[in-house]
Amino acid sequence: MSGDHPPMKGKVMKQILWSIILSFGLVFSSTAFAQEDDASERASTGGAQTLEDIMARQRGEKIDDSFRRGATGDADSAAGIANQLGTLGGASDPEVWRALRYGTADVTVSTGGDEARVLMQDGGMKWLRFREGPLATNGAYLLGGTLLVLVLFYLIRGRIRVDGEKTGRTVTRFAAIERFGHWLMAGSFIILGITGLISLFGRKVLIPAFGHDSFSTIAIGSKWIHNNISWAFMLGLVMVFVMWVMHNLPSRSDLKWIAQGGGLFRKGVHPPARKFNAGQKLIFWSVIIFGASISASGLSLLFPYDLPMFAKTFSVLNQTGLPQLFGFGELPSVLAPQEEMQYAQMWHAIMAFVLMAIIFAHIYIGSVGMEGAIDAMTTGEVEEQWAREHHSLWLEELEAKESDLPEGKATPAE
Repeated sequence: MSGDHPPMKGKVMKQILWSIILSFGLVFSSTAFAQEDDASERASTGGAQTLEDIMARQRGEKIDDSFRRGATGDADSAAGIANQLGTLGGASDPEVWRALRYGTADVTVSTGGDEARVLMQDGGMKWLRFREGPLATNGAYLLGGTLLVLVLFYLIRGRIRVDGEKTGRTVTRFAAIERFGHWLMAGSFIILGITGLISLFGRKVLIPAFGHDSFSTIAIGSKWIHNNISWAFMLGLVMVFVMWVMHNLPSRSDLKWIAQGGGLFRKGVHPPARKFNAGQKLIFWSVIIFGASISASGLSLLFPYDLPMFAKTFSVLNQTGLPQLFGFGELPSVLAPQEEMQYAQMWHAIMAFVLMAIIFAHIYIGSVGMEGAIDAMTTGEVEEQWAREHHSLWLEELEAKESDLPEGKATPAE
């Protein structure tokens, strides 16, 4: 029996080899048949896209559309243009439409630049996928994560209370005009945030909850409110900047405040600060910078044909070489109005999400997070001991000015 073993082993190896060859043959033949089927299927449609092409594009997958992009024929010829429509307007020349679709047709315009020659702009699909995908998802994670961190911070640290004995005396922290500018900006921003979230998430959240008809009413109302309340936000932004910019310039005391974490993480720690500490200064400049960017992109959305932003911005960036340095290549410096609005809407929403997350932290520390903080923006008066612990340098300045005033004169608000 042992002598028969090697031939038997060779026979098994031959069978395995033939099986492998047969398997590869089946794979290649099935691929060839699939290509023939695909070619024949596309040929049967006159070179048009198949259902699988459409479904793949709707799934956001990258497809090879060269069979459409290159099938424009002689769309620019006089014969092609003249014969594109029948008597009922229904017999259109597909080659002309493909040339218009991919921007290869020679379109003559009387006014406007190269962007006026774009009759079909297909960037809306990319914008829609970004809006419903990364923008909505990451925005929700950012806001949800911020709220979660604040809840955990409250559970661990608790409310920051006044450590020393309260005096019963108050100090004027903000004058009426300062509080008006703050609440004008803050109140309008809250409304803008809510209506903006309705516009972004309403179809997925409100339609299942209230139905299409109710959502239509809510969406139309939200859009009107969002567009018109924006003017109040911009006015408040300007007022706050003018009133507080000098108090929010960096100072040497900010370094000590940052080094001690502002006393937020340990009880009994109260680093010196002027009218605004380093944390409040960061909030201030975040509001000014992000608020100005949100306002500029919002104006571009309200007046897309009059206030384009991104074509000029991209042109300047291209000259600096930064896009090429980070691998983005040459940014488009000529954009159609629709493309301007798509970029403006994306930037508007991104900046709004970041600022909302920052404002969440500001609202927390100014209300439940710190005892006595909310009094500064409601009555304008704060407990003297609170001012001594959180803004000692500012209180010392007030006391020095008060000592120089004639008796009976009130200390002006700083």
